Amino acid sequence: MSRPPYEPPAQSLTGQIVDALLVLAMVVVTLYLPLLLKLSGAGVTKAVQAAPTWESLGQNAVMAAQWEKLGFDPAKAAEIIGSRFDYSFSWGALALTALVIVGYFVVMLRWSDREYRDVIAERFGDDRPPRRR
Repeated sequence: MSRPPYEPPAQSLTGQIVDALLVLAMVVVTLYLPLLLKLSGAGVTKAVQAAPTWESLGQNAVMAAQWEKLGFDPAKAAEIIGSRFDYSFSWGALALTALVIVGYFVVMLRWSDREYRDVIAERFGDDRPPRRR
């Protein structure tokens, strides 16, 4: 018994546009959510000096000249130069992220199982019907 060639489900133009807009919305939300929740920049430490000079800020003459060309004096530049980001991370958050990614992959494989089996059956001549779950 020969199987007909696999025909993937067709998606309408409206469906494609909705999918594209949904993906765009998810990207925008993903990028702006940390900003909206005030999570970005939370790990910044500032080293404040009472009377900063270019030398106390670790700037040589060439660096100081560039700062001055940009309109900064040592007092204004001290806040920028003294800002340090904290790059520490949580092992728990890393494990949760890995779990979410692996979970998503497993769910997508389960949902796509029948289509994968149809394609494999077409390509490799397996006449068995796909498993139903």
